[in-house]
Amino acid sequence: MAQFLTARDIEKLIRNGQPVPANARLTPGAQDYLRDHGQSPLSAAPAFGAAAPNPKSAIQNPKSYNPIVPDYEYKWTPGADAKTPEAIAAFFNSPAIVAIKHRMVDIGRRMWERNYTDGNGGNLTVRVGDNLVLCTPTLISKGFMKMEDICLVDMAGKQLAGARKRTSECMTHIAIMKRQPLCKSCCHAHPPHATAYAVAKVQPPTCLIPEADIFLGKIAIARYETPGSPEMADTVGEVGKDNQCVLLANHGVITWGKDVEDAYWKMENAESYCQTVWVASQLGGELGSGVGGTNAREFIKIRKSLGMPDNREGLKECELCDNSEFRPGVVCHPESPAPAEPNANPEIEALVQRLTGEIMKQLGTK
Repeated sequence: MAQFLTARDIEKLIRNGQPVPANARLTPGAQDYLRDHGQSPLSAAPAFGAAAPNPKSAIQNPKSYNPIVPDYEYKWTPGADAKTPEAIAAFFNSPAIVAIKHRMVDIGRRMWERNYTDGNGGNLTVRVGDNLVLCTPTLISKGFMKMEDICLVDMAGKQLAGARKRTSECMTHIAIMKRQPLCKSCCHAHPPHATAYAVAKVQPPTCLIPEADIFLGKIAIARYETPGSPEMADTVGEVGKDNQCVLLANHGVITWGKDVEDAYWKMENAESYCQTVWVASQLGGELGSGVGGTNAREFIKIRKSLGMPDNREGLKECELCDNSEFRPGVVCHPESPAPAEPNANPEIEALVQRLTGEIMKQLGTK
């Protein structure tokens, strides 16, 4: 049986100069550790330990020390998609795709543990070819998925591989991918605070926290459509092509990025930002524009340098931080005033007085 190794296991093996077992399966954390130390997790397993550098010696020898930023984006060869059943099966079980499937499972668990999904809610997709997309299956808890549960579909939604049926909402993800080539992965979830904005149809303001403006840009809202329907795919696809975070009215949130880790991080960014803005709006202070248009222009430059699009680039500085539509807090409806007393009729009043007097007089004689 294949052995699963964690980052701690890999660290221990490298420290002791031992090779990674040939049949070992690596957790996403173990793969990250190898990449961070200049190793390829997709190489032959024995080579990991044999060629692994000693972190201490690397620090002592600056010439051999080359820190990296891990890149999880899957880069395929255009026009080289697997097409025959045999080629599709081989591709679906190849080391590179298996590594992505493990990462999807790990992120599903993280989504579930952070209360971003409930029941069978939420889903993930990763584009791995001109016409190939990995996706999570329907009717499964994202906290308990296994690598074997992941599906493979084409860009029309036809399932090509995987034992479980694909999610119907993958078509919404694919609709963004078709319109935006930079979208290689989508994450859909129902995080409570961001979803609350979606239910209330309140667009979160901009220019309040630099990290949110840099990593999310402007958060958009897509009108409600039935989940999984062609109408939803078309609506969200149009909004999502220019916005990396979209609130789905009365539904949830969808984010996209260059890989599944990037897409998921944006989900965390969105939920944290919405929660922070909500808390800040309850404190009674003036949120205002905060950062200002000049700094917002710098955020857009940083986003573009990181390879992220931003549809605010052509706006004037006075328009970049226009949060005039944001109205935090509750709406109070004043009580309706009590109906006014009708104007008294003098003749009726006089008659009542006379009758009352006669009655009292009669009672007094008995």
